[in-house]
Amino acid sequence: MKPIATCNVLIDGHRIACNVFGDGEPVVLVHGTPSSSLIWRHIAPQLTAAGCRAHVFDLLGYGESERPWREDVDTSISGQVPVLAALLDHWQLASTHLVAHDIGGGIAQRFGVYHPERLRSLTLIDTVSFDSYPSQRTRAQMAGGLEALLQAPDAVHRARFHEWLRTASAAPDRFERDALPMYLDYISGPLGQPSYVQHQMRHYDPRHTLEIAGRLDVLGRVPVQLIWGRHDTWQTLDWAHRLQAAIPGAALHIVDDAGHFSPEDQPDAIAALLVDFLDRHGARTDEPR
Repeated sequence: MKPIATCNVLIDGHRIACNVFGDGEPVVLVHGTPSSSLIWRHIAPQLTAAGCRAHVFDLLGYGESERPWREDVDTSISGQVPVLAALLDHWQLASTHLVAHDIGGGIAQRFGVYHPERLRSLTLIDTVSFDSYPSQRTRAQMAGGLEALLQAPDAVHRARFHEWLRTASAAPDRFERDALPMYLDYISGPLGQPSYVQHQMRHYDPRHTLEIAGRLDVLGRVPVQLIWGRHDTWQTLDWAHRLQAAIPGAALHIVDDAGHFSPEDQPDAIAALLVDFLDRHGARTDEPR
């Protein structure tokens, strides 16, 4: 399996892997943890076939993007917001449709609250919100301290996170035969394991979404839809309903036979929801910023 973010740009001196596919209405896709833009590999082609221009990238510290050596480089949810804004500038997008999964949804919430004029629409898929994260299982993983996770032998680390990743899918055996090994490789080995702890796990802090929880009504200025896997055990359906109640006019679609990594479990169903949503809310023309 090959990555889909195969181009590189410098954002504030850091290398970000990205790519653009197709022409038409701009759609920016933001992944979560512990994944990469790979999660959009089946969805981006369906968006381009429907006449959209799909923009993908790997978050700073994730996937094919740079894994900063310095610990003072902010790769948290809050730290990724200016990266997203700078990428929109690089792509000359004054505004865009934004689609985000997991902590990518936390990034999108903050971006939309602080930059609502840059949104055409917002789709949040199995997203973190409020204080919904880290999940109970992740808290248990972190209970022994990040240093213990950092120092764990590779075989122990891989076994632990292999089993954890399986719980993200409603079809774990199929997921294991497909993308799971690549996601595991990204967070394992001499680069991936310390990078995962430094750039992802140490930022599993709900303050980033709690800080804007009282302002989520701002997102209702644009069309918003929530898409959730019915069998998501990482971000359960209770959070979907709470988030829907906080965003005026937000629609909620629950996808059967899907877990937290619903874009892996049901990419065609999610792509169909996106295409229909964008067809109904894609009338705004794009102008360079």
